[in-house]
Amino acid sequence: MFFQLLDDDLSFPDPALAEEDGLLAIGGDLSIERLVLAYYNGIFPWYNEGEPILWYSPHQRCIINPSHLKISKSLLKILKNNTFKITVNEAFEAVIKQCADMPRLGQDGTWISTDMQEAYIGLHQKGFAHSIEVWLNDCLVGGLYGVKINRVFCGESMFSLVSNASKVALAYLCENIDVDLIDCQLPNKHLISMGAEMIDRSLYMKILQS
Repeated sequence: MFFQLLDDDLSFPDPALAEEDGLLAIGGDLSIERLVLAYYNGIFPWYNEGEPILWYSPHQRCIINPSHLKISKSLLKILKNNTFKITVNEAFEAVIKQCADMPRLGQDGTWISTDMQEAYIGLHQKGFAHSIEVWLNDCLVGGLYGVKINRVFCGESMFSLVSNASKVALAYLCENIDVDLIDCQLPNKHLISMGAEMIDRSLYMKILQS
């Protein structure tokens, strides 16, 4: 079953009560306070524009251990040649906008609505959300953003306008940001090919709250 959140109560139900697909609750808002509480409890919002806010906490979590990232020979060559310039938190708003505008295979639109963008820009301004930017000839060509809670980086989305740009951002995150775990939330072939694996939510929560 899933739960209706109250407007005047920021609390969430026990994530273990989430449905099989991870859906835990509906409603509430995207205030900074509610979002931070959600992430501290292994919960994240995911819904389409025009729908009520849906909150998820998957029973199995897709994660990347930074030390287990798989880097192909071609990507390693790109990294060694410094093909791209990489920055951190210099263009958060541009990164989230590009992630929202990036066409996704099998998707008609984006879940990164205007409200979502504004909410995460607010998290960024408070120091919770961070971006990694990938530049080529002074043009932003790739990047990712997410929320850092304790020693876990909760990745939200990434984009790439040229080949390998998002992979470069992920490699930089694994090698240069001091975290124990990168939370990918839900698996896809791209992430699995780079070393992502599934772990039980109980283990994820233990690492998140340590």
